[in-house]
Amino acid sequence: MKVVITGTTGMVGKGVLYVCLEDESIDSVLTVSRSTCGIEHPKLKEILHNDFMDVSPLQNEMAGYDACFFCLGVSAAGLNEAAYTKLTYDLTLHFASTFLAANPNAQFSYISGAGTDSSEKGRMMWARVKGRTENTLLNLGFSRAWMFRPGFIQPMRGIRSKTAWYQFFYNVLSPFYSLLRKLPKYVTDTDTLGRAMIRVAREGYKGAVLESIDINAVGRQARN
Repeated sequence: MKVVITGTTGMVGKGVLYVCLEDESIDSVLTVSRSTCGIEHPKLKEILHNDFMDVSPLQNEMAGYDACFFCLGVSAAGLNEAAYTKLTYDLTLHFASTFLAANPNAQFSYISGAGTDSSEKGRMMWARVKGRTENTLLNLGFSRAWMFRPGFIQPMRGIRSKTAWYQFFYNVLSPFYSLLRKLPKYVTDTDTLGRAMIRVAREGYKGAVLESIDINAVGRQARN
C-alpha cells in the first residue's frame, strides 16, 4: 500500500509513521504537516503546508495513494464549540474531501477518541463534534472508512505528547502502565494503534468503528 499520514509531528501520528516505515506491506508514505517530523527514510516523502484549511493545492501531489491515516487533532480544552468545530470537523472534512478527489477508490482512517457521540446530541461538546465528524466521513464516498477510538494511549519509542495535560497524566500513570494494560477497553499504545490501522486498511474489519479493545485485538494479531 501507499499511504498518506497527517499529524506526524504529534504523538499519535509519529507513532503510526514509525510503524508504517517498518511494515513491509507499506511501499511508500507521504506525510503532510506544518513542520518536519524530523525523520529520514527511503519510503518517506514529506510535504510541508501551513494552511490545513486549504490543502486543495496539494491534490495532485496526494494522487496515487491507497489510504489516508488521519492522525491530526487538537484538544478541546479552552475552545468553544465553534472554534473546536473549525479545527476538528471543518479541517478534517476539507482534507478528506481533497484526498478523495485525488483518489476516488481510496480508504480513510480517522483517529477519533473513546467516548465519541455518534448521536451528535450528547452533553459533551467535543464528543458531539467528533461524532459529527465520524458520521460525515463515513458517508463521504470513500471505498471504506474506519473510525479509531482509542482511550489512553501510551507513547512508545521515546515519543512525547505536546499536549500539557496529556504529559501530566502520562507521567502520573506511567509507573502503573503494566497494570493499566490489563484494561484493554481503555488503554493502548502507539505501536499497537499503528499496526491495527495498517491491518484494517489491508484486510478490513467487521465494523467501521474500532474502540480500544478492538484496536488492541487487531494490533496483537498483526504483531503475531
